[in-house]
Amino acid sequence: MKNNYIDLKFINIHVCLITINNPPVNVLKDKLLSELDGTVDELINNENVRVLIITGAGEKAFVAGADISQFPEMRSESSRIIVEKGKRIFDKLENAPFPIIGVLNGYTLGGGLELALACDFRIAAQNAKFGFPEVGLGIYPGYGGTQRLPRLVGIGKAKELIFSGETIDADEAIRIGLVEQLTPVGVALQTAIKIADKIASRAPLAVTKAKQVINEGIQLSLEEGQKLETEYFGELADSDDKNEGVAAFMEKRKPNFQRR
Repeated sequence: MKNNYIDLKFINIHVCLITINNPPVNVLKDKLLSELDGTVDELINNENVRVLIITGAGEKAFVAGADISQFPEMRSESSRIIVEKGKRIFDKLENAPFPIIGVLNGYTLGGGLELALACDFRIAAQNAKFGFPEVGLGIYPGYGGTQRLPRLVGIGKAKELIFSGETIDADEAIRIGLVEQLTPVGVALQTAIKIADKIASRAPLAVTKAKQVINEGIQLSLEEGQKLETEYFGELADSDDKNEGVAAFMEKRKPNFQRR
């Protein structure tokens, strides 16, 4: 099926790029979300994929929110269906077996910020603007934003941003830990590709398990999280990739990892 709103490009065999393309500001209409869902499934089933980058088309916006045209007819039951669809897709991104880098250019608002929060880390252009304006519409972030934002920036700052609907700039976003890197306009994607290439050169099983143990462990007590860390470490110790990585280090050569 041809995508109308999701452009998929393979930078190389292990790094791929999704560009959300719904001008002028890449709003998350329902069909776009369905296309994103199908594209992510395709990538999850491709064993060659080691890193995914997600960005928005143009410099005006990463994603400036959900499609507000669906809001007037939205009622209790239909709203639950809408938010559950978004949650399911964003959870799929968060739990994908490879790291996902969000490249945030321009407006990153509402559902767009929730999409960014579902990525493993975020690189923002200097012109990026961030916020959850939903309270001005009589709702609040419903694609996981009320849960992911406090875990990233702290409860107090998350409440301030969600309650006020304020928009913050890129400098403030990096100060509070909402994004991990800040670049000049036009540089963020190339920065992400360099990082993605570095990640892709590492043992893919180890990267997958590291993502899994961090995501799962943060929901547990420190004691329980460390038990999980030990369990997954033991699984990696039996892998061919571990043997290859150690052998390559001892032999002073580049490793050839096979995700086994």
